Amino acid sequence: MDFSALTLSAGVVALAEMGDKTQLLSLMLAARYPKQALAIICGIFIATIANHACAALLGHWLTTLVSPDAMRWILGGSFLGIGLWLLVPDHIDDAADSKVADQALQVFFLTVVLFFLAEMGDKTQIATIALGAKYSDVFSVTVGTTLGMMLANAPAVWVGQKFTKRMPIKWVHAVAAVTFIAIGIATLTWS
Repeated sequence: MDFSALTLSAGVVALAEMGDKTQLLSLMLAARYPKQALAIICGIFIATIANHACAALLGHWLTTLVSPDAMRWILGGSFLGIGLWLLVPDHIDDAADSKVADQALQVFFLTVVLFFLAEMGDKTQIATIALGAKYSDVFSVTVGTTLGMMLANAPAVWVGQKFTKRMPIKWVHAVAAVTFIAIGIATLTWS
């Protein structure tokens, strides 16, 4: 194992992740499912391992399939869609005895899918591609970038869980929606 690749990868990704959309997603999931912090953290871990392993191995190849301009439109539309979706009232939030909110396995799989997709084209995924190209030890890069993601996102889950006890979930959704919509607009106008 290449410890310089591991430590550099962890540090770069932990710093890049601060204030990132996937950290916001971690907060949102924790706010939505405050009883499922462990399921969310495990989901983030699995999604990150899968995403960053793919990025380290195949990321460069994927960028040859889609032009940067097309990728910008796909990502911008996705962010706008997530932001608008967050504005739609969710009846699960109003149901105190909701089965979804109490099912750790469902929250885990939801987190894996959402986090994996949110990480696509993200700066930390791009950093993972660059680190995979710089270091021949893809395993160390993947472990390092995953560690960096966990250092940034696990605390966000715990903070989000505590935060929702003091603030109504509708406000959390509104802030998250505005942020995702702003990211979508910025992505679409970025040239």
